[in-house]
This record gives sequence, C-alpha cells and structure tokens, in this order.
Amino acid sequence: MTYEIFLALVLFAFVSSATPGPNNMMLLASGANFGFLRTIPHMLGIGIGFGFMIFCVGVGLMQVFDAYPQSRTILTVVSVIYMLWLAFKIANAAAPEGSKAGGSPMTFLQAAAFQWVNPKAWSMGLTAITLYAGDRTVWSVTLVAVAFMLVNLPSVSIWAVLGREMRRFLTSPARLRAFNWSMAALLLLSLYPVLMPQAV
Repeated sequence: MTYEIFLALVLFAFVSSATPGPNNMMLLASGANFGFLRTIPHMLGIGIGFGFMIFCVGVGLMQVFDAYPQSRTILTVVSVIYMLWLAFKIANAAAPEGSKAGGSPMTFLQAAAFQWVNPKAWSMGLTAITLYAGDRTVWSVTLVAVAFMLVNLPSVSIWAVLGREMRRFLTSPARLRAFNWSMAALLLLSLYPVLMPQAV
C-alpha cells in the first residue's frame, strides 16, 4: 500500500466514521444521558471492535459472502431486528419519575459485539477491504483495520461530546424523554442509506 493510498484510506475512515450512523446516534444519546466519561468504554468498544471485525472480514468472511450471497440477507434481517430492540431501549432510557436517566451506558464488550449487527459497519468494512485491501493479504487487511482503529476514536468522540453538551438543555424528564425518542427515531433512520441499495 503506497503512502497516497494510505492517506486516502485514512480520509475514508474519518468520513465514514464521523458521519451519522447507528454508532454515532447511540453515542450522542449516551453522552446526553450518562456523560462523556461514562461513555468512553462505549467509544473504545466501537473503535477496537470495528477494527477487529474488519480484520476478520478481510482474512476470511468475505469469501463466505462471495460463496453464499444469501448470508448477507440473513445478516441484514438479524441486524434490523436488533436495531429495533436497541431503538426501543434508547427511547425508554429516560426515567419517568425523575430527571436522571435510567439504565446504564453500553459496555466495551457490548459496543464491540454491536459492530457485528451494525449494517453501516458491515457496509464500511466490506467497502474498505474491497478498495484498500483488494489482495486480502494479512498485511494489507491489518493496515486497513489499524487505520480505522486510529481514526475511529477521535471521530466518534465528537458525538459523545456533543451529547454531553446537550445535557444542559435536557434538565427536565420531558425534554430528556423527547430527546431519547428522537435519538431512537434517528437510529432507525440511519439504516435507510445502508438498507436502500439492497431494496433496489
């Protein structure tokens, strides 16, 4: 991989990681409900978990998708069902009896595991491997995975910080409840760009 290609990969990793998607919508909600510090394990789980997923995809799982195209459809169905459940959890994160949020932030392992059912993560991973590690050697796949891990944390932290700053406006249970319902709706809406090509 040349220097120019690696820079293009880093730019792709930044843009795809920083733009709205399920991970960032959940980080925005987590930052607003639990604060930045309690959201750090969630952020680390996304970065490291996604890097690990890219590596696994590059060194073997893409062959499974090539051999069994229906496996992508099964993955999509499972992902959508999980996202519906997750949206329900976010929508009901506000405690009705007070201004504090109910529940707890996503853990490192939960966030890492979530990457495997995140349609945007799969789309990003498959695209990155195809464009920047077409030979699928361990070295090139590792470079792609490491690039995403390095770029991902600062990219997604923007959303957690934004959520934390919104806390000052979410001082009442009604506002917090409205915010969480909005985040749940945006989480589901973020699936549209990923799922739409499969419907065409």
